[in-house]
Amino acid sequence: MALPCAAAALTVGLTACAPAAAEPGGPVELSADTMLLDVRTPEEFATGHLDGARLIDFAGGEVQAAIPSLDPDAEYLVYCRSGNRSGQAVALLERAGFTSVTNLGSVEQASAATGLPIVAE
Repeated sequence: MALPCAAAALTVGLTACAPAAAEPGGPVELSADTMLLDVRTPEEFATGHLDGARLIDFAGGEVQAAIPSLDPDAEYLVYCRSGNRSGQAVALLERAGFTSVTNLGSVEQASAATGLPIVAE
């Protein structure tokens, strides 16, 4: 899929995907059927996030609260400020039975890996 098509899909809430074994900051191929999750705080998200990302505040307990409403068969790319919270969020999702979840590390690593821009509100 071409990047402009993927970016358009991201605008409507669909996001990029990667193989579950991808390393933070490694290149990932974009797809329209994967959710891109930013697990930082709303304040961090407002300063700059990947275009099309959904905010689910890990520190605020939103990841755990969102699990019942998320599709366990979908693919997810997760990032935060440094990769720590995203790693913890990935572990929560995997313990809940999610099988296609990738920690992209920091927002900068996630941008480099996906080719998506960091945008501010």
